Amino acid sequence: MTTKPLLRSALGVLATATATHGTGRDDDIPLPRLPGFVESAFSPLAYEVSRRCLTEHPGDGSRTAVALAGLMGDTTTADLASSRMVSGKVHNPLLFMQATPNSVLGHTSREFGITGQMFSVSTLDDPVTELLAMADLLLEDPELDRVLVLGVELGGGERVTAVHRELTEGSGRPVPGLPAVAGLAAAALLGRADAGAPVTVAPDASSASGRVPPHDDVRRPGSIQGLFELAAVHRRLLREGGSHRLTPSAFLLTADITADITADRNESDSHAHQ
Repeated sequence: MTTKPLLRSALGVLATATATHGTGRDDDIPLPRLPGFVESAFSPLAYEVSRRCLTEHPGDGSRTAVALAGLMGDTTTADLASSRMVSGKVHNPLLFMQATPNSVLGHTSREFGITGQMFSVSTLDDPVTELLAMADLLLEDPELDRVLVLGVELGGGERVTAVHRELTEGSGRPVPGLPAVAGLAAAALLGRADAGAPVTVAPDASSASGRVPPHDDVRRPGSIQGLFELAAVHRRLLREGGSHRLTPSAFLLTADITADITADRNESDSHAHQ
């Protein structure tokens, strides 16, 4: 049986963000307008969660890297370009450009002055594991302080469903149930644990071997639901403190809000004596 390594060290969670469109959820948002990107929710949602993280926690773009995970990329654009081609319509170069996931990363990097490395990965496994491991590796570089990780998942038509059926044949995992126009995106801005982030993510000490075997989770292959869980837990721990184990990934999020509480108290006492 193969295993996946956990993090070699803890990471600080600096900011998180999520966005959904067309899913039918109460918190769905209108699709943000993104110049140069049309028809698909992929790039606008990727930019939206990235913008929220980078705006909430500004930093040096030259010391920031970006990694995006998505099993099948921008399927909406790929399907549209293919259907136009087989129907004999004139090729639209804009569709070719935006079908590449790195296109939106380039746009984001230009907007926020990011000059660190950029990566796009596709995985059948839990994107949280892949992205945290990539951030851990990238932060070995002393010239980097932060890694923005994000995942995007779209609904799809018959072709996407057929691909999922082939990928999941015999595994018992479900085919995506998202509406064709739906889109999900989640992001986390990560740094080194010693940089002062109030929430850290680290390998769960209860995993005795330090490695986690492939899980039998019933989520869709490549589902970014784990990133939504990470974001929700991050927000809760900032309010309440404590710790929480992400499932099925063997990672433990822990909040140390004592320092923040002490700082707030000292500031209040200082104002009271002025």
